[in-house]
Amino acid sequence: MFSRKSTAERTAAEAWDYLSSAMASAGESAKDAGKITAGLAGAKAAEIAGKASKGSNKLAGKASRQSQKLAGKAGARMNAATEEAWTRAHLAANALAGRKPGLPWSLILGAGLVGVALGWATATTVRAAAERRAENEQLELAETAIVVAPTYDN
Repeated sequence: MFSRKSTAERTAAEAWDYLSSAMASAGESAKDAGKITAGLAGAKAAEIAGKASKGSNKLAGKASRQSQKLAGKAGARMNAATEEAWTRAHLAANALAGRKPGLPWSLILGAGLVGVALGWATATTVRAAAERRAENEQLELAETAIVVAPTYDN
């Protein structure tokens, strides 16, 4: 059986490996995305610029707009991948440092508010039912009551 210390050491080593691979993949994905962006934008701009030199300034403007669009799309993809990698790397680093993730206060507060609302609705319903029952008992008692009038015999 593994001792507690060796399990903790093994877990820390695995976490360190995950952190290292996450950091490396974040750097590599950012570098690759940058190369792809530059290559795509440059190739498309060169292609359209070649047509523009034959044609007119209108095509040059179109080439510029299309290369900007391509660069924007590639940049957005790169940013999403890089952001995900960095988020995972930071979570792994926090786990290695022994920091626990924060509590989801918005969910806790929301559940509390829903509980208060349900409690209020239940209490209101129960109170109304108790009042109706008391009224019905009063009416029933009034209907079945025997009225005795005192007589004064002198």
